[in-house]
Amino acid sequence: MLLAMRQPGSVVSVINYKGGVGKTTLTANIGAELATRGLTVLLIDLDPQASLTFSFYQPHQWEQELADERTILQWFGDVLGHGGSQPLDPYVVTPPAVNDVIARSGSGRLDLVPSHLMLVDADLDFAYQLGGSRFQHGSPRYLPLHRALADALGGEAFQAYDAILIDCPPNFTMVTRIGIVASDHILIPAKADYLSTLGIDYLRKKLSELVRDYNRVAGGAVPQISPTILGVVLTMIQYAGTGPIIAQRNFIEQPSSVELPVFRQMIRDNKTLFAPAGEHGIPAVLLPNANPTVQYELQQLASEFLARIRN
Repeated sequence: MLLAMRQPGSVVSVINYKGGVGKTTLTANIGAELATRGLTVLLIDLDPQASLTFSFYQPHQWEQELADERTILQWFGDVLGHGGSQPLDPYVVTPPAVNDVIARSGSGRLDLVPSHLMLVDADLDFAYQLGGSRFQHGSPRYLPLHRALADALGGEAFQAYDAILIDCPPNFTMVTRIGIVASDHILIPAKADYLSTLGIDYLRKKLSELVRDYNRVAGGAVPQISPTILGVVLTMIQYAGTGPIIAQRNFIEQPSSVELPVFRQMIRDNKTLFAPAGEHGIPAVLLPNANPTVQYELQQLASEFLARIRN
């Protein structure tokens, strides 16, 4: 392990309003690459699609070993039942296949809090607890519920993690808000196309609204939040010759036009590498005999990510 204790600024929510932009792929690959470098990494799957979970566990494994007792759904049930944060460490698992590969490189480890397909109903339960479909600022449970994950990650069991990445759903419902309140940074994956880049500025506005409203309610009673945007990572880039195809070049500049930081390293499209990765329980960056160019891009992205969270 490179660091003895988890440092401030190491909890990162990965989010974009547009689905299918490589959000889960980035989360899994950055986490796995950091673990091969000796870091202890935790991934938290808040997306009801559970794609991150199925990147490390086959559906039958999930059904037999995790679904009934070891997912974020059961933890949210505890939170709602008690009206506030509950211990999260009983729901942490260590996926075996990827950790077998990581162990060959050193002392790193990749842990996971799995998701559940029924998590899609959790926001209805949160709405009931808060007194309506809107996030009622006057509810006495507003702060305890928004802080549930932040308080859980403050527990001793999580102090040894060098990085915690939260895979958020492609929306801004209560589950997402809980993830963001727990985060020091936001990472935004985006394809270089109209729909993916269109929502980036809107997402930034929603983040600002959440920070403003939460901090107003928090006052001095609990810590205020100020998550920063680490940057936009452009994914699924199609190359022709020495550069991206003409159709994508204008959209590549879009995040900079709204004054958001952009990662230097982009990730090219490669369905033959990314598509089968989940079948093996090993992210693409660690697969043997894979496309070395794409793996190099993922490695460089992980290096840039690590530099930014340590700044």
